[in-house]
Amino acid sequence: MSKKVVKAVLTSAEIEEQTAAFLKSGGRVEYVAKGKSSQLTSAGPKQINLKSN
Repeated sequence: MSKKVVKAVLTSAEIEEQTAAFLKSGGRVEYVAKGKSSQLTSAGPKQINLKSN
């Protein structure tokens, strides 16, 4: 069975309108500095020990 792919194409005017509506409804935009991740993590870095004990 073939599935039909639907693509959404927004104009810059539509994006502007949606952004304005989002901000007007109380939404906020958080700016993240370049090179920073906005993802929160509770675990530290994972290390793999290749030496066998």
